[in-house]
Amino acid sequence: MEAKKFAEIIGADFYVGVPDSQLKSLCDYLIDTYDDDPTHHVIAANEGNAVAIGAGYHFATGRVPVVYMQNSGEGNVINPSASLTNVEVYAIPIVYVIGWRGEPGVHDEPQHVFQGKVTLDLLNVMEIEHCILDIGTTEDELRQVMSNFRSEIERGRSAAFVVRKGALTFDKKLEHGNDRKLSREEAIRHVIAVSGDDPIVSTTGKASRELFELRADHSRDFLTVGSMGHASSIAFGIALMRSDRKVWCIDGDGAMLMHMGAMAVIGTSGVRNLIHVVINNGAHESVGGYRTAASKLDIAPIAEACGYARVSTVDSVEDLDRELGVAKGFDGSVLIEIKCGVGARKDLGRPTTTPLENKKNFMRLLASPQNR
Repeated sequence: MEAKKFAEIIGADFYVGVPDSQLKSLCDYLIDTYDDDPTHHVIAANEGNAVAIGAGYHFATGRVPVVYMQNSGEGNVINPSASLTNVEVYAIPIVYVIGWRGEPGVHDEPQHVFQGKVTLDLLNVMEIEHCILDIGTTEDELRQVMSNFRSEIERGRSAAFVVRKGALTFDKKLEHGNDRKLSREEAIRHVIAVSGDDPIVSTTGKASRELFELRADHSRDFLTVGSMGHASSIAFGIALMRSDRKVWCIDGDGAMLMHMGAMAVIGTSGVRNLIHVVINNGAHESVGGYRTAASKLDIAPIAEACGYARVSTVDSVEDLDRELGVAKGFDGSVLIEIKCGVGARKDLGRPTTTPLENKKNFMRLLASPQNR
């Protein structure tokens, strides 16, 4: 079904969410239709943030927002769904559109498998009526589903579409990018060169894929293939317990925004051995290159306000190498923002080790004598 027709049948004029590759057609349609107009479309920091924005929209207009996300974001909406929008609290109706990664019986990456298995169960627990949208869903069927949903919506309840791969289409090809010259992969290559034998925690998406391909020995790296936005907190926990070692975090701007409160905790903790590298290309690149709020932000001053002992912003190899060298020998928390371009190699692979193998090898490194 065309994304435009899907949107017409739903009948909403406000969308807010976190982009998902499974919902690329819908996201492209929204960008093409509304461009940068936040009164109709907002890319949120995280899915819970999206629900709260949608609630504000409902208060101001009396209309029903659409909140879209990958199913990995269900966890972020449980709290506002249970304690804000639920019919027993404020009865705020929301139409959810959820990309179904890891659907049982459909091959997917390991971080999606369990989430895919419990996707419908979580909706049931939250008492959200739902319908599965697939390639064969007709317009008449969708209209009937929306008619059924409206009776729920009128009572202040929410409803959800769970979208299978390929269920929505959009023919127009959109280009997403910026004019920055430094690539993310090149930046990661330089981080590897300076970090040496220090442990690295890398964020969800292409950054971890590039780190994996650039290393011959993967034991020094923890690849946070799921749990977007939490890589810096994982690295912080390690740094607290391994105060005699430098710990590096390779983060992304979208992931940093998703749980930005972690920066305040890190910066005010007094930790002295954490180097937080934020690669800012202003995009959710792994799911289509859609703009993040960081495309209009300077992250380093935010980190300084949060209490990091040293912060800097670089956009060239020369400046990057200088700041990495200083960070390696610096006694205190460091954040380096790297302004990068959007894009990755077309032949970029995926990790060939399992998450459990990654964890065991990484813990073995942290427990080895040279790390004490």
